[in-house]
Amino acid sequence: MKPLDFNTVLFALTVLCIGLGLVFAISRLLTRVLKPRFSPHHLLLAQKSCLYVGIVLVICTTLIQLHVNLTAVLGAAGIVTVAIGFAAQTSLSNLISGLFLLGERPFEVGDTIIVGGTRGVVLSIDLLSVKLRTVDNLFVRMPNETLIKAEVTTVTRFPIRRMDINIGVAYKEDVKKVIRVLREVADANPHSLNEPVPLVLFKDFGASSLDFLLGVWFEKSKFLDLKNGIMQDIKERFDAEGIEIAFPHLTVYAGSETPAFPVTVTKETDELKK
Repeated sequence: MKPLDFNTVLFALTVLCIGLGLVFAISRLLTRVLKPRFSPHHLLLAQKSCLYVGIVLVICTTLIQLHVNLTAVLGAAGIVTVAIGFAAQTSLSNLISGLFLLGERPFEVGDTIIVGGTRGVVLSIDLLSVKLRTVDNLFVRMPNETLIKAEVTTVTRFPIRRMDINIGVAYKEDVKKVIRVLREVADANPHSLNEPVPLVLFKDFGASSLDFLLGVWFEKSKFLDLKNGIMQDIKERFDAEGIEIAFPHLTVYAGSETPAFPVTVTKETDELKK
């Protein structure tokens, strides 16, 4: 390696500073240009690829200006990488998992996902972790390895969804009437889609009720509007039609050979009121 003079070092530092500035500027410009044409997921992937490749090129150019033998540097970097890999297996696993997430695309930036007991909107997909914002505005960082191993539900993957509402009515009610009322409630709701048609199913004979399932299809952005509105509509229509919504009943049976339980009815006294 040749001895370095001040001008060479100054020039190399200038190349490093200007190069990094250009890389970040090009990355931001690329984001603005591609934003109208690409999804947030592809936009993030393109931005990070441009950023990482540009930084590597600038560093290599700076080392060349300093008359550094890149072959030796790459060889040493390989040895260091192996050593770091053994020392930081978790980080390396997250890095590889992040590449799989970017390639497989089980979800994109802006999607709502459920992982375990956590539900939130994807803010970013990085090489080591995924950032989420929960419905109550909390910030959650999940390691990529966790997402690769866990079951991930992408709530907003498809443009429409179905909301399933379980309803129990009293055993005395007319099944056909309940089905008709539920279908009319679904058809009348402005957020319920006509196609696919709503599903009304007589599910089961429950412990204290006749159990029905109402499945309503809706646009994914209308979840809260439909949820709040259709629950109120069901209650109002059931009250208007005289349909009793069931509640748990408890019957105590002591057997035919056992005498009935004695029941004593007393009047409320002033002392009990106190």
